[in-house]
Amino acid sequence: MATAVTTVPAPARVPEPRDWVRRAGALSPVLAVIALLLVPGGGAQGGTGGTGTVADAASGLLVLICLVRLLRGGARPLTRTAAVVLGLPVFGICLAAVTSNDPASSLPGVARYVQVFVLVPAAVLLTIRDRRDFAVVAWGVVALALVQGAVGVGQFLTGTGASYQGEDIRAVGTFGATDVMGMATVVAYGLVIVTGIALGSPAGRTRTAALVCAALLVVPLLLSFSRGAWIATVLACGIQLLLGGVRRAARVTLAVGALAVVLVGGLGIGSEMVKERVTSITRVTAAPDQSVTDRYTMWAAAGRMWRSEPLTGVGLKGFPHYRDSHASVALSAGSDTAGAGAGYRKQPLLSPHNMYLLVLGEQGLIGLLALAGSWLALLVGALRRRRTGAECALVAGGLLAWQLIDFFYADIGGPSTVLMSVVFGLAAWWALAPGPEGPPEVRGA
Repeated sequence: MATAVTTVPAPARVPEPRDWVRRAGALSPVLAVIALLLVPGGGAQGGTGGTGTVADAASGLLVLICLVRLLRGGARPLTRTAAVVLGLPVFGICLAAVTSNDPASSLPGVARYVQVFVLVPAAVLLTIRDRRDFAVVAWGVVALALVQGAVGVGQFLTGTGASYQGEDIRAVGTFGATDVMGMATVVAYGLVIVTGIALGSPAGRTRTAALVCAALLVVPLLLSFSRGAWIATVLACGIQLLLGGVRRAARVTLAVGALAVVLVGGLGIGSEMVKERVTSITRVTAAPDQSVTDRYTMWAAAGRMWRSEPLTGVGLKGFPHYRDSHASVALSAGSDTAGAGAGYRKQPLLSPHNMYLLVLGEQGLIGLLALAGSWLALLVGALRRRRTGAECALVAGGLLAWQLIDFFYADIGGPSTVLMSVVFGLAAWWALAPGPEGPPEVRGA
């Protein structure tokens, strides 16, 4: 007769100080990229232009350190699935560069796309070893969001932010007036992360801390006056809520609505301007302002570029060169920027502010299928493992959902782009790390 064997779980091990030091040292290259985004610095906007910030330099160092670890045998290589998913965009990127009318001018675009969508995410995936590492990096992003949000709120209260409707009140953090989406993106990432943590964690200090951070981050997100970030955040958090349960989603929706009434209606935090900005979302077709007209015009120009070269596009970094020949006369000379310590400046419109149309116009249908296919594979992988770790799955799935929605209103460009690559790396670790039941659980957490 067969004898039943009972498996006794190993006792929880209390991490020694030496373990914390070793863990911090292993994650320091990733945390450095996040922390250095606090350093003020401008950059080229839109398209495939690089930013040249210290955070970008740190991301290059992260990739180099990861490569050295691989060569020394100190880190596990990518699985075959991970290599295919993360490497898929390279095919479309290189094909678009080779078939471009000016391959030499496309080389900076190749480097930027490979950095953001391939190398840095792969390095983050290889650096994270377990769920505690995942949590450390995620909370690092939240800490960055809190600091940037605090700076943004201070800018609104003191009138030292970017110019908005004639007043220097737009919250932009340390990113400056030339990257008004930077702080909004960082704060939105933080809000999505703490929402996932709050929904996936049991009652306790972790959930309480996440809820407090979420309440704090709502304010600077509102004061960023970024319609695209608002839409992406509401939809991404809504997806997280539905994945966490319909009943809970209803309760949280009521609580968030009450908080919004208190913040905007009761305390009057930017109430009139926020109300006007929200209302403008429904007027984008009936009575669009010049910024919306410019965006529609550039979207149409990207579509015409794609129709001229449907398979491979006009080439990386080709949008600025072909823009005027494909855009209508409704396009303005540029957007006006001022405030946040900078003088008045006419910001050139170098991209369509829609990642899908930018890729379609510059890399064609092949490039879009390769890049979007990689993103969708990550999203499916992250959601497929949601039963093995609700907290990580909600964070990873929420971040991917936010980014894919935001790509309808934004594209790569600006200092915050390097943080996007870290976010893709976080999601890639959860979606692609080896193990039939998801990434390994941490004992003694």
